[in-house]
Amino acid sequence: MREPDSIILAALRRLQLIDSHTVPAMIPLTGGVSSDIWRVDLADGAVCVKRALPKLKVNAVWEAPIERNQYEWQWLKLVTAILPDSVPELVAHDVESGCFVMSFLEEDNYTLWKHQLLNGTIDETFAQLVGGRLATIHSATAQNPDLHKQFDTGHIFHAIRLEPYLLASALRHPDLATELTQLASNTANTKEALVHGDVSPKNIFAGPNGPLFLDAECAWYGDPAFDVAFCLNHLLLKCLVRRESVDRLLRSFDALANAYFKNATWEGSDRVETRAAHLLPGLLLARIDGKSPIEYITAKGDKHLVRKVARKLLQHPVSSLGEVRDSWNRTLAVD
Repeated sequence: MREPDSIILAALRRLQLIDSHTVPAMIPLTGGVSSDIWRVDLADGAVCVKRALPKLKVNAVWEAPIERNQYEWQWLKLVTAILPDSVPELVAHDVESGCFVMSFLEEDNYTLWKHQLLNGTIDETFAQLVGGRLATIHSATAQNPDLHKQFDTGHIFHAIRLEPYLLASALRHPDLATELTQLASNTANTKEALVHGDVSPKNIFAGPNGPLFLDAECAWYGDPAFDVAFCLNHLLLKCLVRRESVDRLLRSFDALANAYFKNATWEGSDRVETRAAHLLPGLLLARIDGKSPIEYITAKGDKHLVRKVARKLLQHPVSSLGEVRDSWNRTLAVD
């Protein structure tokens, strides 16, 4: 077992959650590459403490400003006011150490959506709720100059999303460099709503009150289409490890997208969908050839399939997510 983290201990003391003599039980939690996350047992019960790391825990060199922690805290506070059941209860934030404290989610009540999907528990209604809640957050924050100023974090989003995903993939596929670089540029220059930036099943718990979002380290006032495409990407990729569940995964893809666009009210939904449809193949390719390859796709044939679909759609973009899904499904069917 790791020794208690001295930085987090000091933060807990500054926040007056423990006194200067107390050393609570601290258990490191697994699953993240960008932060240290601990369960800490305080006198009043367990809490979760998260501290941003300057260098992410991946094989490639991937650095990101630790100030992202304060923007994640601000995103969580804002969403608490919009959809309080969609985020953990917040306790305290320590700017000096770049860490914050929130409620600890017990396994008996909360299950990671990623684990459910990989285990074959595929609930289209849950996917629909994810899409609806995401659209509610985007709608509540859209076209808001004050939030634009508050979350002017394009440098962080570039460092932790655009560069390691799209631009790193461009280096691996120089014949697609123009398409991927333009995609990154278009995304960076679209400023419509508050973006979570990591809407992945690994960051969404299925809880008693529906989907609960975590890990908003990439929070940025930018293109909401990124959140949609980022999440739908994972539903496509999981088809490769749950071949018997392809139909249900693709119905979940449709349920999430349909619920999202039903509730996306700040601009024409066709414009958001077109941007998401353009982003999705870039994100597919990035999870094979970017700095954060998906860990459960290891077979050469599966990687080739992802590249085949992604490359085709990057070279010949489509305007609807349904067309992306159909291209993916057709390729799976003949593989």
